[in-house]
Amino acid sequence: MFWLQEAAEKGAAHAEEVEQAPIIVQFVNHYLGEYAYRFEMKYTYPLWEKFFKLTIPIPEFKLFDHQFGPVQLLNTTPEAVFGPYTIDNAIPWYTVMFVIACILSVAIIWILKGKLSEEEPSYGQQTLEVGVLAVRGMLEDIIGPQGLKYFPVVMTFAVLILVSNLMGQFPLFMPPTAATSVTFALGISSFLYYNWIGITENGLFGHLKHLWGPIWWIGPLIFPIELISNFIRPFSLGIRLFGNMFADEKVTHTVAGLYPQFTHWLLPVFLMPLGVFVAFIQTFVFVLLSQLYLSEVSHAPHEEHGEHGEHAHGEKAPTSGESHAPEAALAVS
Repeated sequence: MFWLQEAAEKGAAHAEEVEQAPIIVQFVNHYLGEYAYRFEMKYTYPLWEKFFKLTIPIPEFKLFDHQFGPVQLLNTTPEAVFGPYTIDNAIPWYTVMFVIACILSVAIIWILKGKLSEEEPSYGQQTLEVGVLAVRGMLEDIIGPQGLKYFPVVMTFAVLILVSNLMGQFPLFMPPTAATSVTFALGISSFLYYNWIGITENGLFGHLKHLWGPIWWIGPLIFPIELISNFIRPFSLGIRLFGNMFADEKVTHTVAGLYPQFTHWLLPVFLMPLGVFVAFIQTFVFVLLSQLYLSEVSHAPHEEHGEHGEHAHGEKAPTSGESHAPEAALAVS
């Protein structure tokens, strides 16, 4: 009977989640939830149902009085994993909030940009320039001059994550980065991007070769460790971002509920600077780690090294007379 109690608890938690969903999410599901629900039940639900019932076809045999046979990998249902399928939650809150974050990111950049001017830049333009120069400086310091070609993707991560984190500081919004579905998607995107860069610049064999390490005889030990650590990276990125943003939301919600008549409005205002600080720090950490991953797979072109080498070897060493010519001229003058 334990599974009945667990199902009841999940149903109560789902009802509480729907009730506490922001009014914007309720509004979207009120008008679009039915269409999304029909799409899910017709296309995605059957796929998940087959996946969760996937069975390994092992021939039946008996060993030590135990009967063995086909094994179900998960043996569960989509409802047990994702919660009940209803019209009220057909479009999850984090999906709505992430779409709003994308729209806000474009709108904020467009508003701050204003009319670009070199002589009299506006305050919004100067704010954008500070962010652009900061990210460009990090790319040059971590990856090198060739890292500037990754600026559009890295800056997109920075703006989108920062706006998503800061959405929790405003009424009627929730930070989409407080949901694992969003943070894992961002982590996987970063993982796929830097691996794609590594394969396109170094080839598949060259990309895998750097996991082998510089010492060939220790490669069989290093390679599996590096391979596992690379596959863990998207999850570490997602868990780190989710954990900090979710904790920030929970702390604010808990403190605000201590004595609602006063703490519901006063204390959250004092906690807002801490929330803004966490939003900026988590954005910086995600962008920094993404650039470090890029630096491992991106290298300066060989032609550039060759040109520098030619210039270095081609420069004529000054003779003793030439080296002291400026000093002699200054002495005569």
